[in-house]
Amino acid sequence: MKFDLWTKYALPVLALIASSSGVLLAAMAFVAGTAENASAQDNVLNLYSARHYQTDEALYSNFTKATGVKINLIEGGEDALMERIKNEGVNSPADVFITVDVGRLWRAEQMGLFAPVKSKTLESRIPANYRDPDGNWFGFSRRARIIVYNKAAIKPGEIATYEDLADPKYKGRICTRSGSHVYNLSLMGSIMGALGEEKSEAWAKGVATNLARPPKGGDTDQLKAAAAGECDVAVSNTYYFARLLRSDKADERQVAEKLGVVFPNQAGRGTHFNISGGGTLKHAPHKEAAVKFLEYLASDEAQVYFADGNNEWPVVPNVATNNPALKAMGAFKAETLNIAAIGKNQPNAQKIFDRVGYK
Repeated sequence: MKFDLWTKYALPVLALIASSSGVLLAAMAFVAGTAENASAQDNVLNLYSARHYQTDEALYSNFTKATGVKINLIEGGEDALMERIKNEGVNSPADVFITVDVGRLWRAEQMGLFAPVKSKTLESRIPANYRDPDGNWFGFSRRARIIVYNKAAIKPGEIATYEDLADPKYKGRICTRSGSHVYNLSLMGSIMGALGEEKSEAWAKGVATNLARPPKGGDTDQLKAAAAGECDVAVSNTYYFARLLRSDKADERQVAEKLGVVFPNQAGRGTHFNISGGGTLKHAPHKEAAVKFLEYLASDEAQVYFADGNNEWPVVPNVATNNPALKAMGAFKAETLNIAAIGKNQPNAQKIFDRVGYK
């Protein structure tokens, strides 16, 4: 509603038909109050987030300080939030949905939750392989899926690729979380993009045969198991290892000290990287604020905070960070496969894991 038009045309009419000055004053107060409420709504962003990191609080407060837009935060599990947005439909108050892993972003896209965004800022700052080609979602931070080994059991350089994990010499020596977890499904989606489905299934069967125990727990559990000698090799996202390196607890730092890190496939396609990301929702009531927020997440300030605050790498190239744990892991070559393809491969990745018994 254009309130200047109300002021120009509606108020004179109200003045003519008003039987008393009280009616006129009431009408003027109503219009002014409605304009004020609408102005306040324009300075609000309703954010649904499946990122459960306390460090993100500073991102939100910094955005508010920079723009004056207040963030109303709703946190929850990614599946629950996606179902909520779907069920709310056209009445949903949600403006932006952010989550971790491209597989979840792909699912949200398939559910028809996102509205494509055209933004020169986002398109120029975020590399094409870390965003949806149609602008439905964008990556804002990235993490590698690495191989970690017990230094007392594995020699440096002995394991160099993801493919090595299927080598029979590692039978009974590998720990991972569930094969049905989205992190491992995305890794499988990456391998499928490189090797094709037939070779990928042979790899999955080899890894399942080499497991030291049935998959259980999260990535930190795998790291602790490898350090304790329950297995010799584990698979983890980098930020879990970085947390141990930076921990205030001596026993957690000792876990990290017992482990070596491999960024796989450095001589070939590079290491699989995944993202945290988000997009504007189809029925967002505050679309302008939503795009502004996404653009803020691509700013140098926000990109540095992702790295230094939550041990993730920026997606924007050449952003200088100061995270000692990330630096300690060294340089690496990342795969260039468009991450959207990894999401699309997930349904078939799950079928392969099911066939080979990788639970």
